[in-house]
Amino acid sequence: MTDQTTLSPRPADAVGTLSARDRSVITLLLVSAFVVILNETVMGVALPVLMADLNIEAHVGQWLTTAFLLTMAVIIPITGFLIQRFTTRTLFGTAMTLFSLGTLAAALAPSFEVLLLGRVIQASGTAVMMPLLMTTVMTLVPPANRGRMMGNISIVISVAPAVGPTISGVILNYLDWRFIFWLVLPIALASLVLGLSRMKNVGEHTESRIDVLSVILSVVGFGGVVYALSSLGEGASGTALMPVWVPFVVGGLGLALFIGRQLQLQRTDRALLDLRTFRSRTFSVTVLLMAVMMMALFGTLILIPIYLQSVLGLAPVQAGLLLLPGGLLMGLAAPFVGRAYDRVGARPLLVPGTIIVAVALWALAFGATESTPAWVVLAVHVALSAGLALTFTPLFTSGLGAVVPKLYSHGSAIVGTVQQLAGAAGTTLFVSVMTVGTTALLADGASPLHATAGGVHTAFLYGAIISSLGIVGAFFVRSAPATEGASAPAHH
Repeated sequence: MTDQTTLSPRPADAVGTLSARDRSVITLLLVSAFVVILNETVMGVALPVLMADLNIEAHVGQWLTTAFLLTMAVIIPITGFLIQRFTTRTLFGTAMTLFSLGTLAAALAPSFEVLLLGRVIQASGTAVMMPLLMTTVMTLVPPANRGRMMGNISIVISVAPAVGPTISGVILNYLDWRFIFWLVLPIALASLVLGLSRMKNVGEHTESRIDVLSVILSVVGFGGVVYALSSLGEGASGTALMPVWVPFVVGGLGLALFIGRQLQLQRTDRALLDLRTFRSRTFSVTVLLMAVMMMALFGTLILIPIYLQSVLGLAPVQAGLLLLPGGLLMGLAAPFVGRAYDRVGARPLLVPGTIIVAVALWALAFGATESTPAWVVLAVHVALSAGLALTFTPLFTSGLGAVVPKLYSHGSAIVGTVQQLAGAAGTTLFVSVMTVGTTALLADGASPLHATAGGVHTAFLYGAIISSLGIVGAFFVRSAPATEGASAPAHH
């Protein structure tokens, strides 16, 4: 039974508007999620400043982002269980408290070690927010209106990481790097206080116990894979702590054992991450497509600033500002894409979206040279952002809409896990290919400028090839019908 502070799921055929109380809960989660996810990408532009201030090498400083992704990859798979076991208010309060404590630790950090610890604590709170937001939306919002609401979630998922480098670059141009955290802290604390006073609990909750072995295997599996992906960049530059194959083997073995354990536990509804979500063909295809699009997003977010600064000679703040129009476009387009999804479904949006993303990456692959005008890069990035805006909302809505309602929390956790793995893979792939290409050209006697441009060209070429595969997948996505089509996922 739910008590008077609990919001139960809407009937499956409901098509009315959200109540003020439901809308308040979702708005609080949206704002809080935007604040915490913004921090995924703020460290990239700040790295040169941190290297000088804290006296660290680049491969050491990169752990400020790597550790964030590692923590997210370890915790997100557990959120499916946490959302079913604990109340919305408890999870929200815990997540925002952890994020605020981590932000405070990072702002006060006297050394790299303390800053790294602050980032890990930040990520612990961040990991809970997106699955909590998605599960709440899927529970409260009737199917006919989900596209519009998922458009708002797309703003959080795509725009927050996109504007992170811009905000970081502007702050660093005028203030000390610690203000990246000082300026976020009051917003996080306000969200925490407001959330605890206004947040209501959503849905029913179980009293099931967590499977400790699943948690251990999750840490080894997902943590190992993200660490391995992050180590590829260090391996390419010769600074890896161990052979790259070691974490890949350990992570792969951990994942295999984790999957086997979940298949065993889900027979009695005790899985930490229920894999029956993949019985839906639509969910499986959207997860794969989402991985491709997230690789494109995070890969370009790391590579374009490097290209603008190292090849075209732009200042960090200029590079950050050049990425801003694309990020804003994704934010402005998301609600319209959501409404369009509610009217026409997934495929009419996904097919042109994936084509635009692929064309933009092919343009970067062959158009990014030492003499390319910055406005050309700006135009291509805006086009890329438009393509991504057309894909994210349909993918989230149709994918989760094809899952049976009792597995919403697990579907949300899987989507969040794939985002982190794909983000780490995209970042690592683009940087590693660029590093290898640049090193090879330098060995052949090319100038540093020409070598870097050649490495960037090769990296974008790989990205263009991968993104082209997404066009094929777009034709296999079907929309979840407006009357809770998730009840028969095998047919979607």
